[in-house]
Amino acid sequence: SYLQPGTLTLGDMLRARGYRTGVFGKWHVGLTWYDDAGKRLGGGFANARLINYEKSTPLEDGPNRRGFDESYVTPNCPTTDPLYIYIENGMVPVPASIMHKRSNLPNLDGWLWDNDEGFMSVGYDFENADKIFCQKTVDFITNHLDRHKGRPFCAVLCTQIAHAPVLPAGEFRGKTEGGPRGDFVWELDVLVGRLLDKLDELGVGENTLVLFSSDNGPETVHYHRMRQEYDHNASGGWRGMKRDGWEGGHRVPFIARWPRAIPAGQVSKQMTNITDIFATLASAVGYELKDEDARDSYDMLPVMLGIQAEDDPVRPYMLTQSFRGEFQIRQGDWKYLDHKGSGGNDYDRDGILQAYRRPELAPDAPGQLYNLKADPGETTNLYFKESEKRKELQDLLSKLKSSGRSAPEGRKSLGMENIRR
Repeated sequence: SYLQPGTLTLGDMLRARGYRTGVFGKWHVGLTWYDDAGKRLGGGFANARLINYEKSTPLEDGPNRRGFDESYVTPNCPTTDPLYIYIENGMVPVPASIMHKRSNLPNLDGWLWDNDEGFMSVGYDFENADKIFCQKTVDFITNHLDRHKGRPFCAVLCTQIAHAPVLPAGEFRGKTEGGPRGDFVWELDVLVGRLLDKLDELGVGENTLVLFSSDNGPETVHYHRMRQEYDHNASGGWRGMKRDGWEGGHRVPFIARWPRAIPAGQVSKQMTNITDIFATLASAVGYELKDEDARDSYDMLPVMLGIQAEDDPVRPYMLTQSFRGEFQIRQGDWKYLDHKGSGGNDYDRDGILQAYRRPELAPDAPGQLYNLKADPGETTNLYFKESEKRKELQDLLSKLKSSGRSAPEGRKSLGMENIRR
């Protein structure tokens, strides 16, 4: 597991405040498996064939040991990376026993990419994975409201969409003018809509906080084909793609819905990170985080509730990290990248990416500095021209890396009783 023993998880925190918790979809933070002799196994296809499921389950570090009452997950990306199995509440109903062949899946207009062959369980469903996860989420909420009246709940749904490979379920194929990937994104839109409709149908939609976001920008192949075939920029016009330190690599939507507490129609330019979900939910439920908990998480609830002014930033700065482990730091309109190039994709070597290569105006600079207000496309590197600001951000980055945290100490939660509803 990538989670260190004793790490406070979202499930742990919410359960401590009386919530029933469930997680459905891609787990992707590591699991522990054992062979016939009880020896702990490493990763890889060869080790997957050695798993003794009886000795390995209930999983010692699965969701149900990490703060979640119910779970239905896959070890990795459900249609990308083997081991292809479903795990329900720490158990594996159908162990992997056969080989998955990529040729068994539909290659819609040539969009089947990044689907690795490997060990899988009989009957494993690739094309309907997200429909299954969504239904499991609906079932969890429905059963909770029926059996645990008056007790709050939290459900986490981690979909595969729009990660490669592009495999829209049958009912969504051909529904858009954006080809298979357009259909794939449409599927996610419909599934989220069904979930929201179910909350309303069950009478809890008005007083349920729903957060929707993504983890990164578009996959390179997706970006290229959507540009070439549909004149669609999947990065929203920002420079870069998935894996990159530029804005297109990590700038994503973040939507909050809570009809009884959050004014509808607000648009905020506050700087935030997906790590902020932790402190934001802690604030909502009145959990006082220790300084060692969620060390990169800021409370965005006051912004969502409309009680903190837009010109009063919650975050004084924000750290991001690209695929090659390089750091970037943003402070206000300024952004410093502690590396040359993208920090992720190789635009010089990758054939399809060469078309999106931009001229480097400061080729001798070991890093990059941009003013995103004046230059949102990150076209003009001010590394040498604005050396004072660059040194300021370099010093701040060094300090944060040494401290092992970017969030303030002594955070205080708002608490449900103080939220206007």
